[in-house]
Amino acid sequence: MKKILVMCGTGIATSTMVANRIKDYLNSKGLGDKVNISHASISDKINGLDDYDIILSTTVVPDKIKDKVISAVPLLTGVNDEEIYQEVENKVRE
Repeated sequence: MKKILVMCGTGIATSTMVANRIKDYLNSKGLGDKVNISHASISDKINGLDDYDIILSTTVVPDKIKDKVISAVPLLTGVNDEEIYQEVENKVRE
């Protein structure tokens, strides 16, 4: 089972929205039972990122973790969101 973390500035609004969208998308692809999705503020999880297989963020992240994080902003705006959904789907299928 893949562990997905969705982070935002406070861990409340946008991370919840993105987590729900990812969940719905993966369910539509028959992959909902293959993931565990959680959401939090970036400050709560900044030191525990190695515990997750996929990390999405709607906020700016420190340079030292940029290579681990997928920007989830397109999932909020709808611009190029299919690329992000596909990237997450591919990582879940790995």
